[in-house]
Formats: sequence, C-alpha cells, structure tokens
Amino acid sequence: MGVAKAWRLSVIPAKLALLQHPSGSLLSHKHECCRCRSSVAQPRKPISWSLICGLMLFCLGMISLFTGHVASDLEWYSQRLMKRRSYFRLEGINKGPIDIWKSDYANYFHGCSKRSRNFPHAVSEQSSNGYLLIGASGGLNQQRTGISDAVVVARILNATLVVPELDHNSYWKDDSDFADIFDVNWFISYLAKDVTIVKRVPDKFMRSMEKPPYTMRVPRKSPPEYYLDQVLPILQRRSVLQLTKFDYRLANNIDDELQKLRCRTNYHALRFRKSIQELGQKLVTRMRAMAKRFIAVHLRFEPDMLAFSGCYFGGGEKERYELGEIRKRWETLTDVDADGERRRGRCPLTPHEVGLMLRALGFANDTYIYVASGEIYGGEETLRPLRGLFPNFYTKEMLAEEELKPFLPFSSRLAAIDYIVSDESDVFVTNNNGNMAKILAGRRRYMGHKRTIRPNAKRLGPLMMERDQIEWDTFARKVKAFQKGFMGEPDEMRPGRGEFHEYPYSCICERPLGDVVDNKSEDPQFDQGIQGLKE
Repeated sequence: MGVAKAWRLSVIPAKLALLQHPSGSLLSHKHECCRCRSSVAQPRKPISWSLICGLMLFCLGMISLFTGHVASDLEWYSQRLMKRRSYFRLEGINKGPIDIWKSDYANYFHGCSKRSRNFPHAVSEQSSNGYLLIGASGGLNQQRTGISDAVVVARILNATLVVPELDHNSYWKDDSDFADIFDVNWFISYLAKDVTIVKRVPDKFMRSMEKPPYTMRVPRKSPPEYYLDQVLPILQRRSVLQLTKFDYRLANNIDDELQKLRCRTNYHALRFRKSIQELGQKLVTRMRAMAKRFIAVHLRFEPDMLAFSGCYFGGGEKERYELGEIRKRWETLTDVDADGERRRGRCPLTPHEVGLMLRALGFANDTYIYVASGEIYGGEETLRPLRGLFPNFYTKEMLAEEELKPFLPFSSRLAAIDYIVSDESDVFVTNNNGNMAKILAGRRRYMGHKRTIRPNAKRLGPLMMERDQIEWDTFARKVKAFQKGFMGEPDEMRPGRGEFHEYPYSCICERPLGDVVDNKSEDPQFDQGIQGLKE
C-alpha cells in the first residue's frame, strides 16, 4: 500500500503582572542624595595596617583549613563543566537535514566507564559490613535498573552483594531467576574489583544468626547519604539486610565514579546467558541476510500499557470497557480526559501512526523493520496499517518459530531476545518512555550514539489528530520539524537531564579529533561544526 493511499484511508475524526512604583520615590531619592553629600563632607578615618594584616592572616588560615574540600569541589565542578562543553559545542550544528540512518557526529564521542586508579578495590567478603540482599521488581528492564543500582549501593555500604532476586509476582508472571536470564559467573567476575558478589549467604553464617534478615524498603531516588545514615547502621547491627521492591531507589545524580560503576554493571557485567544471546544474534543475522540495514520498533502497545495511560485509540465501547477493567488494577489511578491526554502528548502513538511518522521522516516503503513487542492490543487488525506502510515486517515469532518455543512461557527471556535485536539494529524507534526505551536509548548512546528515534509525542499527538485536514507534504514537513532533538543526536545529551540510565553523561567522553576517521563531508554545516569543535 502506498503512503498516499494509506494517508487517504487513515482519517481519524478530529477532537476536540504590572510593576508598581511607590509614591514619594522622588522625595526619597532627594533625601538619599542629601545624606550622601553630608557623609562625603565628613573626614575619613585612616585604616589600621594591623587590622588589614590580621584579616589577611585570618583568610589564609581559613583557606588552609578548607583547601582540600575546595580543591576537590573545584575539580568535580570543572569535570562537569568540561563534559557540558563537549555537547554544547555541537549546538546549532544539526539545523539542516540529517541522515535518518546514522548521526554524522557520533564518531566524536565514545563510551568510557573504566574505573580510575584512585577508585579503591572492593573490600573482601570477610571485611565487608555485611550481606546485602536485593529484590529487583518489575519486568526485565526495570529489574536491570534495579540490579545496576544495587551494585552501586553495595559499593556505598561496603557490603557483600548477594546475587539479586528477580520479581516473580509482577504483571508478567515470570518465575525466571537471575541465572536463567543473565550469565551469573560473568556478572560476579567482571565486577570483582568493584564489589564482592556471592551467589548466596553462606549456610553456616545463616545458621549462626539469632534473627532472620532485616527487611526494609528505601524511598525512591535516595541519595548515598541516606544509605550511609539510615541503612548502614542496620546492616552493621544485623549483618544481613534485605532491600525489597528495589527499582529506582538510588538518586539520579551521584559521584561520577559511582555513575561509571552503574555503566560497567549495565553495559558490561549484565550479559545474557548463552542460549538467549545466541538466539538473539541469530535473529540479527537473519535480518541482515535480508537487508543491509533495518529498523527495530518497540511499539509497547500492550493492553496494560494502554490501560495505564487512560487514553482512547478509536476502538469504541469494546475498547473502553476492556481497558477500563484492566485499569482497575491500579487503585490510585483516577479518571482522565482521553482526548485531553492525547493532545498533551501523554498517549503512545498507534502502530499506524508510528509508521506514518517513519515514512514522513524519509524511510522508504522497502525498509525492513523488526517489531519488538509483546501482545499487541487488537492483534493483526491493529498491525495491518503498519504492514501496509512497511511490507518487510518481521517479529521474533516470524524469524524463529521453532527455536522460540522453549522461551515462550517466560516473558523476560522473550524481552531479552527483543532487547538484543533492538540493540543491534541500525535504527531503534521507541513509542513510549518506558523502561526498555530508556535502557536501550542509554546503551545505544554509550555504544556510539546509534540512531535512536523517540516520537515527540507532545507535538505529534495533536498533529496526528488533525492529519485528515493536512496534505501529506505539509504533514511530512511538520513531522521532520517536530522530531528535531528527538533523533538520538549527541547534542541531545545534557548532564543531569532525565534518568541517568537514559542519558549516561558521565560515561560518554569526547574523542580526540585526530582519532576520528570519517571527518569528511560536503555539507557546509558539517564543516562549520568541525571548525567549531577545533576552536
């Protein structure tokens, strides 16, 4: 189906301080002038040199007292400032058309998470403050953030980390353990210099305990100081401590060395077990055999996601009832205005709308796409318009029907396969700002700023609602304009912006210009950007 025909068939009805001046200011001004003139007329008293010398000595003493803290703070802030400069120097370069398949400026940055020589080695199991048990909650990628943060927390507490337990009671009902998904031996050995990790608390130690492990849940986004003040004393007193529902329980902005430990854990230590990795790579190989490059699209159009959003997608009373029933699972959610949510950009795009966005950006009808997704609400009927826009449409079920059967009962292992293919794709398209979208966006930035497209829902949502009133060329032009800054370019990185797992700024360094191989372009804006980087 051509894009123009799809456009004609895609009609969706459109829905609907004054500054005050005090009176008498002139009189007050004259009064002040009189006071100034009278004070000038008075003779000045000579300043005592002994007083000056005393003040200078006092200042020198204070500087000597605090010089260590001042120096360290200056070094920390200077590092942050230099990191900002690396990205700010690219500002304004990407004003013109961009390559939809890759960033012209990705070569100027690389992932860097090596531990510094000043980062002390991990304490031994015998010398640690105790054993830290972690219960990671949610699905695969939410658990991944929890595991990465757990390693950092164990480091902060000088604790021995027990291999985290995965949530078996979440919406996905997956009873996989850590070793069923990740290479546990690699995880332990890779992080050995940073944190001591064991598979379980020694039985002899557990039998000697007078009380069972103390269990607690820390507040979300807790800073390191909270763990040192509130958690460490309990760990030292009880020797074994369990932290439950551990997801996003560590602050976003922490010391750069600890941020790099987050990256080492997430991007290197958390390696999928061999059977999952091999099948994921097989699917990548099969996609590459059909096309030199391909797009991976994470639709995230499952019933739970749609129900949680409170949005309406045109399915009539049947949709309203079904999603309304699922929404009741979250007791804290209130009724929302579905049209209002969509106009405010709080609703995911439909698969059809994702396809229209990609065609408007310039991806041709013969582009190969891999759809990473669980159960799509509406099934084949929902996917049909996307297939019409991109006939070369594949899923893991289509590429590995028989080989996939052992994994079918386990949603986290299926998600891991989608993760691998999406990570290896030339372009990754996310349809929401969920955990997989954030984790993969951060990883792809770390691995070379591979093209990652996130719909600018705030602008695209209203545009999609009004697209029946717009010509295709106008629509495409607006999509391209709205997507500037949402295409995974290096200049989108900002220290402190968003979740660290999505924007791992502490772990991305600027590459010396002399090391960049591909620095030739006929684009004058590119040449201007190169000159700006040299200055």
